[in-house]
Amino acid sequence: MVRSIKNLKKVKRKSKGSRNGAGASSSSVPSMPAKVWQPGVDKLDEGEELQCDPSAYNSLHAFHIGWPCLSFDIVRDSLGLVRTEFPHTVYLVAGTQAEKASWNSIGIFKISNVSGKRRELLPNKPETDDADMDSDSSDSDEDSEDEEDGGSKAPILQLRKVAHEGCINRIRAMQQNPHICASWSDSGHVQIWDFSSHLNTLAESEAEVSQGESSVFNQAPLLKFKHKDEGYAIDWSPLVPGRLLSGDCKNFIHLWEPSSATSWNVDAAPFVGHSASVEDLQWSPTEPHVFASSSVDGNIAIWDVRSGKSPAAYFKAHNADVNVISWNRLASCMLASGCDDGTFSIRDLRLLKEGDSVVAHFEYHKHPITSIEWSPHEASTLAVSSSDNQLTIWDLSLEKDEEEEAEFKAKTKEQVNAPEDLPPQLLFVHQGQKDLKELHWHAQIPGMVVSTAADGFNILMPSNIQTTLPSDVAA
Repeated sequence: MVRSIKNLKKVKRKSKGSRNGAGASSSSVPSMPAKVWQPGVDKLDEGEELQCDPSAYNSLHAFHIGWPCLSFDIVRDSLGLVRTEFPHTVYLVAGTQAEKASWNSIGIFKISNVSGKRRELLPNKPETDDADMDSDSSDSDEDSEDEEDGGSKAPILQLRKVAHEGCINRIRAMQQNPHICASWSDSGHVQIWDFSSHLNTLAESEAEVSQGESSVFNQAPLLKFKHKDEGYAIDWSPLVPGRLLSGDCKNFIHLWEPSSATSWNVDAAPFVGHSASVEDLQWSPTEPHVFASSSVDGNIAIWDVRSGKSPAAYFKAHNADVNVISWNRLASCMLASGCDDGTFSIRDLRLLKEGDSVVAHFEYHKHPITSIEWSPHEASTLAVSSSDNQLTIWDLSLEKDEEEEAEFKAKTKEQVNAPEDLPPQLLFVHQGQKDLKELHWHAQIPGMVVSTAADGFNILMPSNIQTTLPSDVAA
């Protein structure tokens, strides 16, 4: 159970030449072939530095909004259901982890002019460009060629802040009405907010709002509910607009039912089944009354709100805290879970009655899993973040192909030296962020992942994520 961000401090503007992103970088050309560096496995010799390979990304940007954020969410917008052309625009909400409770705020922000370029999967030459992600309000690893393909280099960050008493443990935007957000506070309160005025202002404005000059708005929440303790678990229903779950560290789960567009009835009688803190909650993508929960007790529970306050199914999932779960919305029988011991598992819920429902189990990460999420565009793909400062992307449909590997190595002429013991399902490794906390796929921009860490946010689009889109869907 790893949550808080260590050594809280406000992010300061980095000086020219500082490095942030997929590993520290150096402008010097490496004297020997590049290889993948594995945290916790490989060690840097004296004088060695890590280099980011910009050819591995279609797009890579970094930014921050002041204090570190433990949690954020991507806000659905009206710019298009499937967007594939650069530059991109992204809307997000995030909650801060400030040094003092009164300094916290919820940030509602728009990042426009997110540039990028479609990269070739096979590298032509070793990269010699400086991969600096020089951070002010936003950064990029893109070179001058990207100006032709995706706009100018620097994305534009526009930010509005709403005052919030206490640190925000988790924040989620409603899918059906994205201006409605729910936040979990370390004070034990769950609050629902209407950010429509802020989002409308951002949508209409093209001017950059400096994070140092932006004012903090005092706004009352639509509803405020006090749990018996603080918590982290919260989820909006993807099927019933306004239906919400919140779970706390006293192992209580409360159901919120909308009574109107701006009011809710919270069931005072909680769902109780876990023997320790409820860490995460996920509604079923296909059944409006069914949800899953994970706990510090190592178990996962499946619940039906029509069948009382006890779980319909309850099973041991891991040997330590189950920090996070994700229900696959494209293959609703699949549930992923991430553990405090660094492992994560995939279960086929159709096999629960047979006893062993695990269809895949990975021990790649050596530190706690902090976030896990299935891709909204590929049923077999998921992303994982860990306290080992790695964000990994996995494709469970992949198998090792010796002949294909040999052909790839011949084409790259040994420019790529991947470790032999990597799982074949491991598609991509992103590094460079410190104390990774949460990640989300962008539901409207295939291949885009946003992540938050102690040192700020990254927007990344790996070049080897080949999303298969329906032929009748317009970009």
